[in-house]
Amino acid sequence: MYKRILVATDGSELSAKAVDSALNFAQLANAELIALNVIAPVAVSYWEGTPRSQMHDSTAANDAHSQAGQAIVHAVKELGKQKGINTQAITIKSDLVAESIIAAAQEYECELIVMASHGRRGINRMLMGNETLNVLTHSKIPVLVLR
Repeated sequence: MYKRILVATDGSELSAKAVDSALNFAQLANAELIALNVIAPVAVSYWEGTPRSQMHDSTAANDAHSQAGQAIVHAVKELGKQKGINTQAITIKSDLVAESIIAAAQEYECELIVMASHGRRGINRMLMGNETLNVLTHSKIPVLVLR
């Protein structure tokens, strides 16, 4: 069976269902769980499109996104702890969400990736593309997609 499972979460309602399923699956398999949140950076320099007058606000936004991402995975870690599951909380800062999920799964030697069918809504989803589809397409390990 699986020894190490990666669950990708963005904190959305659907992602929470995937986390719940991953926790239950890890408990049944007696597997370790890696909770991952990929944090997309906010532009913080003139060259990245931020006016000089707003650079401080962008830095604050990056810090807020980092803290939110850490809170998301630490909540999963606490849920794992309550169920007796060895859980690690990981955050990665990257614009390349799908690639980061796959790379983390490889780095932590995971045998399964669990994720929601989609997370973001509206224009953000359209602009970001379907990260789940990208993971499904490029992952060399099994991917469990939950709706």
